[in-house]
Amino acid sequence: MALNEPFEQWRSVVALAGGVGGAKFADGLARCLPAERLTVIVNTGDDFRHYGLAISPDLDTVMYTLGGVANVVNGWGLDGDSAQMLGMMKRYGDDAWFGLGDKDVATHLLRTQWLMQGVTLTEVTRRLASALGIQARLLPMSDDPAPTLINTVEQGLLAFQEYFVHQRWQPTLQAHPAPIVYPNNVRATSQVLDALQHADLIILCPSNPMLSIDPILNLPAVRDAISQRRVPCIAISPLIGGQAVKGPAAKIMAELGLEVSANGIAQYYGNLIDGIVIDTVDQRTSNSKQTLATDILMRTVDDRARLAREVLQWITQSANP
Repeated sequence: MALNEPFEQWRSVVALAGGVGGAKFADGLARCLPAERLTVIVNTGDDFRHYGLAISPDLDTVMYTLGGVANVVNGWGLDGDSAQMLGMMKRYGDDAWFGLGDKDVATHLLRTQWLMQGVTLTEVTRRLASALGIQARLLPMSDDPAPTLINTVEQGLLAFQEYFVHQRWQPTLQAHPAPIVYPNNVRATSQVLDALQHADLIILCPSNPMLSIDPILNLPAVRDAISQRRVPCIAISPLIGGQAVKGPAAKIMAELGLEVSANGIAQYYGNLIDGIVIDTVDQRTSNSKQTLATDILMRTVDDRARLAREVLQWITQSANP
C-alpha cells in the first residue's frame, strides 16, 4: 500500500487493543497505513485453558479481524464456522458454555501444541497471523500467563471468562479492595517494549478500558513507557451517549462510581493520553481539552477505514498546527 501523504510523519504507530471494538479500529488503521508501520499490542488478560486448550480470545478476535475472516455478525469467532463439536459436548451432558467453533478449534489446537513445545506466545501469534496473510505486526502483551480476576459482590473472585462469558458479565463488581485484579509478576515482552520505545504515535483503541486496555497498561514497563513518552497518545472512546457499543464498559464504570460518558473515559485515562476521539452525540457535553468529535460507530469495513483516517488526520493536524 502506498503511504498516504498526510500520514507520512507517522513511521511507527502502536495501537493497544482488545475485544471487538479494538479489533475493528486496528483493522481500520491497517487499511490506512503500510503494514510495516503498524504494531498492534493485544490484551492477554482474558486468556485461559478450556478443555485443555490454550485460548486467547482477544488475540484471536484481533487476528481474525485483521485477517478478514472474523464472524461479521458477532465480531468474534470465524466467519462461516459451525458448532458441531459443542453440540456433541452438550449431548454428552457438558455445559459447553464457551463458544468454540469447529474451525476455531484449529487455532487453539495449534497454539496449545506449539506452547507445549516451548514456543513463545509471541512466536505462536506470528505464525498464525502470517498464515492468515496479516502483514501488520500483532503482539501479545506478554508471553507470561496474565489472568485477570473479577472481584464480585455476589461471588467474590471470579476467573475472567467465568464472569464475562459464563455469567454474561452480570455479577456486580466489588469496588474494594480492588474490583479487578491484575497479576503483579507479568512481564511485557521485549518486542512490546521495543515497539513502544520506537513509536511516534500511540493509540488506545475503543476497547473496554478496565478489561482490555488496563491489563496492558498494568504491566509496569508499559505504563512507564507511555507515561514518559515524547510522542502523542490518544484514546478512542468505547462509549456513545453513555452506552457501550458492545460489552460491559458502561455497566462497570457505573458500578465503580465513575462518570459513564466519554468525559469519564478521558478522566479515567488521565495524563496517559493527550486527547480523545468521541462521538458527535457527546460533543456538547465534552470538556476535554483535545477532542475530535465524529461518527465513531463502525458498522462496516468502510467505517473502520474512515474513522482511522479521520483520527490520523486529526492527530497530524494537531501535531502540525
